[in-house]
Amino acid sequence: MTEIVISIFLILGTFVVFSGTLGVLRFPDVYSRLHAATKSATLGVSGILIGSFLFFLYAQDLVSGKLLLGIVFVLLTAPVGGHMISRAAYRSGVPLSEKTIQDELNSERDYY
Repeated sequence: MTEIVISIFLILGTFVVFSGTLGVLRFPDVYSRLHAATKSATLGVSGILIGSFLFFLYAQDLVSGKLLLGIVFVLLTAPVGGHMISRAAYRSGVPLSEKTIQDELNSERDYY
């Protein structure tokens, strides 16, 4: 049963990383691409690390603190990094796609 759970985490993590790669290749502008890259980094890498942690826990009877720290740091840094990069792109004037319907940051208020 544990092999099935570990395999599910590894397969789902790999699928999310692969989907994020396709999103980076197919999406029209930097903001959409960054969203795909951030989601795949957060969810995909976390899924793979959780699967690895469970493997070492149940197959080797070993609690890996490095894997736990890796999961925590990926969950904390990837979304913040993606947000900051997209915010810097917006402030430097990188244009939105023509398909974008609404630009919530384009107003008279200053969002600092």
